[in-house]
Amino acid sequence: MQSTNDLVFVDTNILIYAHDRDAGIRRERASQALDHLWQSRTGRTSVQVLQEFFAVASGKLKSAVGVAAAREVIRTYASWVAAPTGVNTVLRAIEIAEVAQISFWDGMIVAAAELSGATTLFTEDLNDGQVIAGILVVNPLADAPHRVPGKSPLK
Repeated sequence: MQSTNDLVFVDTNILIYAHDRDAGIRRERASQALDHLWQSRTGRTSVQVLQEFFAVASGKLKSAVGVAAAREVIRTYASWVAAPTGVNTVLRAIEIAEVAQISFWDGMIVAAAELSGATTLFTEDLNDGQVIAGILVVNPLADAPHRVPGKSPLK
């Protein structure tokens, strides 16, 4: 059983949905998940996630949040970047991608989550309930996200 203080790594899509005015129920669920992580002080992310967030939020969204607003979101979530990624992270991502049969970019997310000490990964891109490199994948946007016994999907 995981502790309620376990670290949770947040992927780009969760940040995007939380700030996408057109995301409906996904926005509500993503915002709730992020609020919980702020309150529990258990959120983590990476520079890769923040870069991807900026690229999407400042221009690719139907209702783009704009450069200034995206910059402020990045400043806010910068405190969640606990460990710098480097060449060893890239090599680990390649290993993870090969073993788990996922894309290199998803492997980078898992490797960064591992590097940050997270035990859970909030993402919509991988299979809810799957464990990759010892990290539980949870989709907090799903109607019934995977639940660890004794633990809310938002913890």
